[in-house]
Amino acid sequence: MSGARIALIKGDGIGIDVADAAMQVAQAACRQVGAPALQFDEISAGAGYFAETGQDIEPGGEERAGDADAIFLGAIGLPAIRHADGTEISPHLRLRDRYGLYAGMRPVKAYPNAPQRLADPRAAGLDLVILRESTEGLFYSAAAHGRSVVVGDEEVRETLRITRATTEKLHKFAFRLAEKRRARGKRARLTCVDKANVFTSMAFFRKIFDEVAKEHPETEVGYNYVDAQALDLVRRPWEFDILVMENMFGDILSDLAGGLVGGMGMAACAEIGDQTGLFQPAHGSAPDIMGQDKANPLAAILSGALMLEYLAEKTGIVAYGRASDVIDWAVEEGFDANRLRPKEFGGDMGTRAVTDEVLAQIGSPSQSRAAG
Repeated sequence: MSGARIALIKGDGIGIDVADAAMQVAQAACRQVGAPALQFDEISAGAGYFAETGQDIEPGGEERAGDADAIFLGAIGLPAIRHADGTEISPHLRLRDRYGLYAGMRPVKAYPNAPQRLADPRAAGLDLVILRESTEGLFYSAAAHGRSVVVGDEEVRETLRITRATTEKLHKFAFRLAEKRRARGKRARLTCVDKANVFTSMAFFRKIFDEVAKEHPETEVGYNYVDAQALDLVRRPWEFDILVMENMFGDILSDLAGGLVGGMGMAACAEIGDQTGLFQPAHGSAPDIMGQDKANPLAAILSGALMLEYLAEKTGIVAYGRASDVIDWAVEEGFDANRLRPKEFGGDMGTRAVTDEVLAQIGSPSQSRAAG
């Protein structure tokens, strides 16, 4: 059986290192459970490529990305290389827009022996998901040049776009995610996060949420304004399971939530549409530490696990789902035994050492029993 084909965009800075780590771990997990080996189509893109060629992705790269079973992205962007208007090089935003990757999943999970920024002992059990709509909202203008209205040097107007078609799909995805969590024995309360008391667009977002909720009476729902939700992510985050929200709100709150469980080096991300999905660590390219073996690869590795879970559903190859579970188990066990100590957290392990330890956990006898 031929393996799933992955469009691999390593990008810039530490993106190259963490993408290599994630794919090495994903292949090892596939071998462990007997899943078909992944096939890679590497595509050049990013700020470095732009500096060399004047293009942010190689010719035909967007089309090849869409033709693959999934897209994996390391990181894109370098502070010193920007467009003339000051914005960053961002072909990944265009990929989201082109392929309708509306469901941006950002898992937020606390691990033993990893930093916990909140003193309350309940913070040790954090396990929630921020579900960010990834194609519209206030990022609609940013996804493609020419959508912003620039009035000389006096005014710029951006569009906050909320459509019924995309928002219905997002909310239906959210309720399906709740069902999957319940099936795994987890809590699955779904909270709509908006600013419906001020913006007509957000009232529309909530209205559609309520319409979809009527089709899923078995799922408990809640509501929170985004400013109150920011407060509650610090005050009582353990009371939330799945938070669904507009693009910009999700961009901000997912970083806040990532800080509660160690930092952006743990921030995995999946962006899923009807035809394909893009998987990436949510952190940036960190050029200040590129090539120094300091980057925490776990966000990329966990994004690889999300990709394998997606591939199991898309391809029907259930072994990819087992490979995803193997990675999640390896990271959990590694932290539990204090064998994962990333430099990001003040530990003594760089990119290579963390990757090697996850690989060791995957190949351990106990992991073999769990996989079998």
